[in-house]
Amino acid sequence: MSEITLEELPGVGPATAEKLKEAGFNTVEAVAVASPSELATTAEIGESTAAKIINAARQAADIGGFETGDVVLERRKMVGKLTTGCTEFDEMMGGGIESQAITELYGEFGSGKTQLAHQLAVNVQMDREHGGLDGSVIIIDTENTFRPERIAQMVKGLSEKYGMELDPEEFLQNIHVARAYNSNHQILLVDSATDLANELRDMGKPVRLLIVDSLMAHFRAEYVGRGTLADRQQKLNKHMHGLLRFGDLFNACVVVTNQVMAKPDAFFGDPTRPVGGHVVGHTATFRLYLRKSKGDKRIIRLVDSPNLPEGEAVIAVTTDGLTDQ
Repeated sequence: MSEITLEELPGVGPATAEKLKEAGFNTVEAVAVASPSELATTAEIGESTAAKIINAARQAADIGGFETGDVVLERRKMVGKLTTGCTEFDEMMGGGIESQAITELYGEFGSGKTQLAHQLAVNVQMDREHGGLDGSVIIIDTENTFRPERIAQMVKGLSEKYGMELDPEEFLQNIHVARAYNSNHQILLVDSATDLANELRDMGKPVRLLIVDSLMAHFRAEYVGRGTLADRQQKLNKHMHGLLRFGDLFNACVVVTNQVMAKPDAFFGDPTRPVGGHVVGHTATFRLYLRKSKGDKRIIRLVDSPNLPEGEAVIAVTTDGLTDQ
């Protein structure tokens, strides 16, 4: 991407550049993927001016035009794959959790969603030889489920697995956790995550994973009844696209956990369905359904993917983290 500053874009003076930065648009790429109405509102400029600035940013950052399939294939080689620590699971995912995509984990309580999120927060910090992305993690915690003690156990498990001396303290220093207190706060935290990722971009550990655990808890509690559904879905759509944009800008994996609801009129098959409706279903790139099995075993089913067949993998949740069953 071109190294051009905001001030160099046509139509952006020092004052506008300052407003854009205050609104969280710190880079040309961030402006390039914004919508004119969003930019106009946050930077207090006219919508036509915003559209011109966005077009200039797209040309400068080389985003948004048509390109041939071979060019897309070449760019796809930049996509990172993050190991889950389980061979069967990684194979089902085509090598691991993909960057520049949203992976949704849904299942009943106790099915292992938060455990998997914790494991990924550890694995992403490993070097690429060991299936990591050599990066740090941002966690937006909506249900107060993040446990540093669990991270320490998983780091110990990796130390034994690879025969390396790994320091849990060091791993915890690369995990940035924010507690979201309501849905508005949750959406704002994605902007804060973007600022933090920009700060860490040139450090030793750039942000390579963003976790939202769980995506729907606040939306479900605040928007009750059918009358509020349209508002909720609109807000949720904005949130999901903010997450997708984060993944694209930082070549990061985005993992969201989701709750389920029972569908009482389902006579055949599994009555559990993820909440969030079509908005979440269409925006999530990969959908994984987790369910409990005997003892510490968990079955993970790949429900939706743009390029992989449906499949199932069995993993075990142990004290040392996630392992092959």
